Amino acid sequence: MKITVSEIKAEPKHLAYVEDVDELNERLARGVRDFQVARGIRVAVDYYRAGLDLFFTGAVTGEVVGTCARCLDDYPFPLDRQFAFVLTPRVAAVGGGGQLAVDELERSSYAGEEVDVTPLVYEETILALPTRALCGEGCRGLCPRCGANLNQGPCGCARGADSAVSSRTK
Repeated sequence: MKITVSEIKAEPKHLAYVEDVDELNERLARGVRDFQVARGIRVAVDYYRAGLDLFFTGAVTGEVVGTCARCLDDYPFPLDRQFAFVLTPRVAAVGGGGQLAVDELERSSYAGEEVDVTPLVYEETILALPTRALCGEGCRGLCPRCGANLNQGPCGCARGADSAVSSRTK
């Protein structure tokens, strides 16, 4: 979603739309493939200008499908992330000598006559994802010998039989 900079005024405006996730899912698939966004991301954003700076606040919501790192089952979970960011014109963002000061590193910048909100929405979505995909804290994972999903019950392989025999002999 692109917003024309000249149309951003001091009076806040509201924008609500559904962001396409095909490109985001392609990016997520390049990594370890733990997550995919199920449908489009719902975006609600308020934006306004103060001087040259552009202010954005809002939320991204939707549904994500994760692949559990322990049992490899897919599981859905909600995406709900609040965000706030400030964009400074790229010309104004660079201080003297063409170098960024430490406090300027925390700000994002824009150039040109349009601001593309899509990369910022993608970034907020990625930041909302858990660091490790787990279907639940109590996930028992897969049997290391036969690969059965231990969340569905004992696997019955030789390892399971050995464990049962050793527990009876103690």
